[in-house]
Amino acid sequence: MARVNEVLREVLAEEIEVVASTDARLELVTVTAVSCEPDLRHATVLLASLPGPVREALGEARPRLQAAIAHQVRMKRTPQLSFQADPAVGHGELVEEILRELRSSGQLRQETSAGPVTAGAVDGAADGGADGAGNTTDASDGTTDAGDGNGAASGTAAEPASGPGGAAGTGAGPEGAAGATEPAA
Repeated sequence: MARVNEVLREVLAEEIEVVASTDARLELVTVTAVSCEPDLRHATVLLASLPGPVREALGEARPRLQAAIAHQVRMKRTPQLSFQADPAVGHGELVEEILRELRSSGQLRQETSAGPVTAGAVDGAADGGADGAGNTTDASDGTTDAGDGNGAASGTAAEPASGPGGAAGTGAGPEGAAGATEPAA
């Protein structure tokens, strides 16, 4: 079904682009995903945004879009299309807005004194500590998650950083066993 959904998304995106050359309401429409039912009777087309004029234009173009699917894709039956706004886009915009508010209020720093915050450093601060290799050690269960090798020397008072490039401390890194104290490299 994933391949069918992807093929339908590609066909619909191309055909909407063709229709947009004659209908200005569809010029900035982005097809983010298609979800077809297993029996191929119905397919939901998710769009980045779906204001009223776009919804109306897609309703008018639906027969042409379904005909394009019938001509370009070999399927048992052509699904009836319905259009919806993609909820993931709305959630992403909400997260970005919250992050902007936190940055503007000073509660979220984008850079540290050592440079930009890396994924290993963020995980290390949240989980308990990061060794210099970018691996993070979870303080709750002692497990180690592999990083990309670019982790900053960070951590909390409970678990200082360890490993190459970090200060002495505890943690499960490539240089020692969990709980062992290692000298700085």
